[in-house]
Amino acid sequence: MSAFVDETRFEVRSGDGGAGSASFRREKYVPRGGPDGGDGGKGGDVVFVTRRNLATLAHTRGKTAYTAKHGGPGRGRKKHGKDGEDIVIPVPPGTVITDTETGEILHDFPTDTEGEEWICFTGGKGGLGNWHFRTSRNQSPTYFQDGKPGMRRDVSLELALIADIGLVGMPSAGKSSLINALTAANSKVGAYPFTTKVPSLGVLRRGETEVVLADIPGLIEGASDGAGLGIKFLRHIGRSGSLAYLTDLGEEDPVHAVKILEEELRKYDPHLSDKRRIIIGSKTDLDESGENLAALISSFPDDKVFGVSIYTRDGLNELTDAFIEWGTAVR
Repeated sequence: MSAFVDETRFEVRSGDGGAGSASFRREKYVPRGGPDGGDGGKGGDVVFVTRRNLATLAHTRGKTAYTAKHGGPGRGRKKHGKDGEDIVIPVPPGTVITDTETGEILHDFPTDTEGEEWICFTGGKGGLGNWHFRTSRNQSPTYFQDGKPGMRRDVSLELALIADIGLVGMPSAGKSSLINALTAANSKVGAYPFTTKVPSLGVLRRGETEVVLADIPGLIEGASDGAGLGIKFLRHIGRSGSLAYLTDLGEEDPVHAVKILEEELRKYDPHLSDKRRIIIGSKTDLDESGENLAALISSFPDDKVFGVSIYTRDGLNELTDAFIEWGTAVR
């Protein structure tokens, strides 16, 4: 299985234009033919294109540069040089391309496209051949133009997953188990922290309605400063329409866990606090869950709070209703 790669950087270069030609007609019985040097070919473009069969940027790992072909030189008899081949770089939908040096966003591919093309650089223009420069005073010009050089730039690519609802929680809060119970995501489940090493998406379906859920790797206190899995996957949360905070009702203080999540997301991006959210207490099958769920409800009176158990299926129907309602409301 390919590694999940959601960021990469490399250099892109468009092709140089080909040089024009300085040529003269050489035919029998025409000893002093006129100029017939052809134009140089255009350099190849640098083109990014979305492909739905790509889920990560792993195919670009190890690449330091993508270079388009140079245009060919012009030839006699006004023959045009061959245009350079474009370099086409396939990327997954949802890829954001930035200038590595300045941080400027150059292009942001929507997440629902297939085959959308964006030309990062056009190739250099081919030079003119000497037949362009004939005049009444100079019938035999030897001057021709060199082709224009291509362009180069270091670019950074980021893949930002998008979901209707992003599930965030501390390690082992039960995000993977919940998303597996509601969808066919098949996130890895285990009784140890950081089971989920990469984001995964699941689709919750009811009739013709679909809501995309994102299982974001567990956050811990200090994540916005790089602790644990750090900020590596926090960008994926930013593209989720709504957020679901998941906290383990079997822990000593699930209310505090939610407050840690709030603070880490606020420190990473204050705008995340403006997103609609649901708070979920998992593992209602545990003895101590009732008291802890009541504490959640009283601590967050302005939020919808749900208690669920994937083992007894307690609360899953109500939560599904909320996900369908909230997931489609923000589109």
